[in-house]
Amino acid sequence: MSLPDLDDLLAGLRVVSIPMRVPFRGVAHREAALVQGPAGWGEFSPFLEYAPQEASRWLASAIEAAWQGWPAPVRDRVPVNATVPAVSAEEVAGVLARYDGCRTVKVKVAERGQSLADDVCRVAAVRDVMGADARIRVDANGGWDVEQAVTALGALAAYGLEYAEQPCASVEQLTQLRIALVRKGVDVLIAADESIRKAEDPLRVVREQAADIIVVKVAPLGGVRRALDIAQACGLPTVVSSALDTSVGIAAGAALAAALPALPYACGLATVELLADDVARPSVVPVDGSIGVGPPAVDESLVDALAASGERTQWWRDRMTACYAALARQARQLDPSTSPRQAGGQVGGRG
Repeated sequence: MSLPDLDDLLAGLRVVSIPMRVPFRGVAHREAALVQGPAGWGEFSPFLEYAPQEASRWLASAIEAAWQGWPAPVRDRVPVNATVPAVSAEEVAGVLARYDGCRTVKVKVAERGQSLADDVCRVAAVRDVMGADARIRVDANGGWDVEQAVTALGALAAYGLEYAEQPCASVEQLTQLRIALVRKGVDVLIAADESIRKAEDPLRVVREQAADIIVVKVAPLGGVRRALDIAQACGLPTVVSSALDTSVGIAAGAALAAALPALPYACGLATVELLADDVARPSVVPVDGSIGVGPPAVDESLVDALAASGERTQWWRDRMTACYAALARQARQLDPSTSPRQAGGQVGGRG
């Protein structure tokens, strides 16, 4: 893969702003920049607070999708989980009703301003709605310290947790937590998310025995091929997840999940259901608990209808330009003789 010219990227840029059904991570409207290239559509939608160096991985992922395409799949459908934001227990049934056939649920916990009692009530409501045979996982986004995590998981384990995703922020804390849970007799597996996708050294999680499972997201890791390399190098059971993507980004996640040799857990790729609208028809949403694999059916009339303001579009153009420069710099550091057009093969992983 090589980097396309920046002018070509900017020429195909379309920025959308999509309202959320329920605010998620403080986001009420999800902005995403879409690019179209010879291989299809790619999504560039790093969260607004990410600096160019980190956000440039998302651009590499979008370029891979639009200019190169993805590895061959080994499955044509991917099982997915429902996602319950940090809503009240009374709202849980309404949220779950949007996920057709999903028997695994990820529940957000450790929300700022809420209590452990709120988390327990939310997880209990999910168990009540879904029944005894459903799988429930919780995601704290690193919101607990070790002591808080031991207490919280001790309470939540009563509802039969599949695993706890990123209960603590650091790799050291995750390692300490796994030891503490064993000592307390709390049987909950630990999954690492941010410790993989935001880390300079994702394999540290494995070396320090900090997790039982890894969660990988295509865009933050720089594309499907790069994420596949990391998953295979880690050698742990892998869950593919998303980051409030449109159907364009979800299709990339499905491509990764479809390329993994084994897929023991449902993937977090049903988050289009958290958006009030989408850029594709049909949207990449679960049918009978799974999503299909393949390019998204982008409808340009929907892209037009959801278009962000001129001011926000310019903001994304400027951001894309800064991230492109970061990708080119990274390639030159790896090989000083590399030209911008040759850079993508080095920043995007395997060709």
